[in-house]
Amino acid sequence: MNPSPDLVPLLKQLRLSGILSSLEARNRQAVEAKLAYTDFLALVVQDEIARRDQRQFAQRLRRAQVLNDKTLERFDFAHNPALNQAQIADLATCRFITEHAPVLLVGPTGTGKSHLAQALGHCALRQGYDVLFTTHAKLLTQLHAARATDAYERKLKQLASIDLIVLDDFGLRPMRSPQDEDFHDLIAERYERSAIVVTSNLDVDEWGAAFLNKLLGAATIDRLRDGAYRVILDGESHRRPRPLPDTPSTTAGASMRKAKA
Repeated sequence: MNPSPDLVPLLKQLRLSGILSSLEARNRQAVEAKLAYTDFLALVVQDEIARRDQRQFAQRLRRAQVLNDKTLERFDFAHNPALNQAQIADLATCRFITEHAPVLLVGPTGTGKSHLAQALGHCALRQGYDVLFTTHAKLLTQLHAARATDAYERKLKQLASIDLIVLDDFGLRPMRSPQDEDFHDLIAERYERSAIVVTSNLDVDEWGAAFLNKLLGAATIDRLRDGAYRVILDGESHRRPRPLPDTPSTTAGASMRKAKA
C-alpha cells in the first residue's frame, strides 16, 4: 500500500514534496476504489493545489496584518440594526476592488468600523487580493521614515501596488507638514488604480480639518469621495468597561453591615 520510496527524491526535485503528506492515503483510496491512473493523478494534483492555495493565503494574511477574528461572520449586525446589510453583502463580493473604488466607513467610536473594515480585508484575501491593514498614524510614520532614508519613492511605489489598503482611524489627529503632502501623494498615486477602505470617527464633510494645507486637503478628499461607497455606522459603543472587583475595604464594610443586622 505504501507508495514507492523512489518517488520521494523525485517529488522534492520537482518541488512537489507537499504531495507526500497525502500520497499514502490517496494511494490507499485508489487501490480500494480501483481508480484509473488519471483519476489518482487528478486527486494528488488537486491536493497539491489546495495546499499551495492555503499556503499563499496564510502568507497574504500575515502580510495584511488583519486580526484573524475580525471577519464578516463574526460581525455583530444586531448591534447596528440600521446598517444596510445588502450594501455590506455587495461590498463583500469585492466588486469595489475591481472598480478601484474607495469605501468610507464613518461613525462614532466603538460602533464596529475597524471590525467591518478588516472583515472586508478578509473577504479580499479569500479572493486572492493583496491587502494591508494599517492605521492612519502608522502609515504616516512609515512614509516619514522612508523620507528620512531616501526611500520615499520606493515606499510610495510599494504601497501603491497593494490591491487594497484598509486605513483605520483617519483624522484622529491633525496632520502636520509634510504628513499631509505624503498622504496626498499616496491617494493620488492610487486614485483610479487601486481600492482603499477608510474608517473615521469624523463625518466625511469634516475631514478637511485633518489637513494643515486646506488646498491639498480638498484635492485629497475629492479623490477619496469620487465614486466612493459610504457606510454610516451609528449607535452606542460596543466597548464596555469591566466591573471593578470588590476591594478589601468594600468587602469588610459589607461584612460589618451583615454582622450589625
